[in-house]
Amino acid sequence: MIVLNGGSSSGKSGIVRCLQAVLPDPWLALGTDTLIDVMPASLQTSEGGIAFAPDGGVSVGPEFRALEAAWTAGVAAMARAGARVVLDEVFLGGADSQQRWRKALGDLRVLWVGVRCDGAVAAGREVARGDRIVGMAASQAEAVHRGVVYDLEVDTTRAESMECARTIAARVG
Repeated sequence: MIVLNGGSSSGKSGIVRCLQAVLPDPWLALGTDTLIDVMPASLQTSEGGIAFAPDGGVSVGPEFRALEAAWTAGVAAMARAGARVVLDEVFLGGADSQQRWRKALGDLRVLWVGVRCDGAVAAGREVARGDRIVGMAASQAEAVHRGVVYDLEVDTTRAESMECARTIAARVG
């Protein structure tokens, strides 16, 4: 299993697509966006769900956390059943978020990868994409890495997705 952690617009999704192209075996691409996409719309409008503030801040409530725990356990079960999974994550809680995943993944072999990107560069990508709340990239650029321990870090500020993917693929054994 490969876990990529980085802020919004840091380039994780591009790296995931490139990893799927360069790794010799099939890998499933899952992540926090997948979880949010399959949740009912009502969880994006209630205090118990997930809320996106106009300034790019993100807050999550107890209903979201309960579904997230089930999701995490399900992803871990898929990996235990033999699926190769590359996870595109945003550790809003830094080390606490990583600890939730570590607990769920237990004895599985995991390559923990930090995807870094200069906040100003990520903010520029965010604006160019047009589908993100302005401010999210800058607010997450460093916060998602606080206290997180990685096996490998890549920086998309100047490196292309394929270059980062090849660096990561070289560590997958």
